[in-house]
Amino acid sequence: MESDEEKPEVASDDDETDADSKKKKRGSFWRELPVLLVVAVVVALLVRTFVLQSFWIPSGSMENTLQLNDYILANKLIYDFRDPERGEVIVFHAPESWRSDPNEEDFIKRVIAVGGDRVSYNPDEGFIRVNGRKLNEKSYLYKDPVTGVQQSPSLNDESFKLTVPKGRLWVMGDHRWASADSRERFRRTHHNRYASTIPVSAVVGKAFVLIWPIDRWSVLTVPDTFDSVPDPK
Repeated sequence: MESDEEKPEVASDDDETDADSKKKKRGSFWRELPVLLVVAVVVALLVRTFVLQSFWIPSGSMENTLQLNDYILANKLIYDFRDPERGEVIVFHAPESWRSDPNEEDFIKRVIAVGGDRVSYNPDEGFIRVNGRKLNEKSYLYKDPVTGVQQSPSLNDESFKLTVPKGRLWVMGDHRWASADSRERFRRTHHNRYASTIPVSAVVGKAFVLIWPIDRWSVLTVPDTFDSVPDPK
């Protein structure tokens, strides 16, 4: 006669195999985790060193395009394949003579003219010219947030005229009256073309996106006015 008591379950070979397999997977994961973490750190360091890097904006020299305490992301690889172009916002290692604080190594400015370009400003016109072509800078030049008045392209409407040396860049902040840039150095150095421009080799990368604060996230594009600038003759 069969008993009404339940017979104890006996683990099958398949159950034992599944249990062993799960244990091995768990053990394998914990053994591999340190390796995965090391790989992740190495990849992050490589990306930061050679490809992308975030930068903090410590001043108002690029207002209103970039505000104090913004963060941007720069492409550090792009200029391994080509030189910076007019209108691009770049991060560069500033010459020591440009720095009010020796620790302020990285500057961010807009490229206005490249090697061989003729760049000038005439207060009677109120425009910067590059190779004879007027720049329409209304889309990015600083506006007073209270009055809405847009500042002139040169501090105190001061005129300048020069040809940018080959292999160098004339760079300016979008807030021209509050920017330690090429125009400011041109005046301070009594119109020294080399002291007022930066070498292409000093460029760290192209700033291409504003990533913080989130509500102001935007892509940093080249203004259309630079499309019509002819190459130097």
